[in-house]
Amino acid sequence: MSEVQQTKSVSVEEGETLVKVNDLKTYYGEGGLIDSNPVKAVDGVSLDIKRGETLGLVGESGCGKSTLGRTLIQLENATSGEVLFDGTDVTELSGAELKNWRRNSQMVFQDPESSLNDRMTVGEIIREPLDVHDWKTPRERREHVRELLDVVGLRPEHYYRYPHQFSGGQRQRIGIARALALEPEFIVLDEPVSALDVSVQAQILNLLEDLQDEFGLTYLFIAHDLSVVRHICDRVAVMYLGHIMELGDAEELFENPKNPYTISLLSAIPEPDPTSDRERITLRGTPPSPRDPPKGCPFSTRCPMKIRPEEFEDVDVDLWVAIEVFREVVRERSRAERSATDQLKEMLGMETRFSDIGEIRQELFGGLNVPRNIEKHIEETAGYIENNDDQQAREYLRDVFGSICDTDEPDDFVVSDTGRFSHCHRHLDEYEEPDEFTPYTMR
Repeated sequence: MSEVQQTKSVSVEEGETLVKVNDLKTYYGEGGLIDSNPVKAVDGVSLDIKRGETLGLVGESGCGKSTLGRTLIQLENATSGEVLFDGTDVTELSGAELKNWRRNSQMVFQDPESSLNDRMTVGEIIREPLDVHDWKTPRERREHVRELLDVVGLRPEHYYRYPHQFSGGQRQRIGIARALALEPEFIVLDEPVSALDVSVQAQILNLLEDLQDEFGLTYLFIAHDLSVVRHICDRVAVMYLGHIMELGDAEELFENPKNPYTISLLSAIPEPDPTSDRERITLRGTPPSPRDPPKGCPFSTRCPMKIRPEEFEDVDVDLWVAIEVFREVVRERSRAERSATDQLKEMLGMETRFSDIGEIRQELFGGLNVPRNIEKHIEETAGYIENNDDQQAREYLRDVFGSICDTDEPDDFVVSDTGRFSHCHRHLDEYEEPDEFTPYTMR
């Protein structure tokens, strides 16, 4: 057994919390002259990562997964909240304290092509963290690097080669060796196999599992591929628009998802059985801007299981979807920046690209039977838009067609004996559970 293997073959008390995140927020900038809201990349995340486990983090592109991972290891500065690492709030560390702590956490990046410096040899790349932290003597560093090359399945003679001389899978092994150099306890794996061929993905995943068993590592595994997450992760956190929507045991979550977003996400997994009658839920539109997230539930603008006001519970599914799309169109109009020309035309009473609401109404409601009690609200909204008051139109629609999903952010409801939680109003006693509710989709 090599020296590096002997050093890290220590017992770990699995089950105890290594990383505890409390109401973590990471915001960027203050926007432009008109839109001064910050980008809420991570917006109030709370979770625990147990020592020795692999916590998966999944969600659509732009939901904040990578930002959360980078904030946990202080590559990004938290706006507020705590990241407790063995009880120490690392968001409060700076200078020498922060540098010393960085030895305990590392990151493997998504793209093995761009994350390695082509001007440096493999040996220099892996040795760089050791040089920065002045780890032992130069000779011992070189020996340590050669041992790491062996640990990740490369050869000692690769020490003097350059990254461009390796395949994608080999470059990712180099990145893993660099992450292991300082013998960390916690590693963030940001899409570590997404850029690799399927056969190479399996090799890297097996390597990561072997290293975890051998060195007692704790992983945050960020990924899009849900089949990979199910294979390698102990627990899974589902993220949307900066929020954790559901978190729990991996197999339990895949077999019986509770949150509407999780249900929608898992419905997209290809079904190998051609006779399966499982319905795929197609979400309408795209996630809202993190500069202007919904006031209530973050998933409310696209949720196929959204709670309706009592007055409209019996409205036809197609008509209700059209109303929700209409609300989203008005929402986007209200936050779109108007050019100086648009503003001048509005002052002169001239038509602008924001003026034509008739075409939108025709496209959404033209082929539907719209009752008078709904038609009057659509007409009222159109009047506000024609008067260039998109914000008032948005608020009017929310007051008329909105529900608790639009006005109140849900709590985290415990939905199983294992402590799994879901961030959704559907778990309130007065509303149906998501798995008992028939979802509707945009046709």
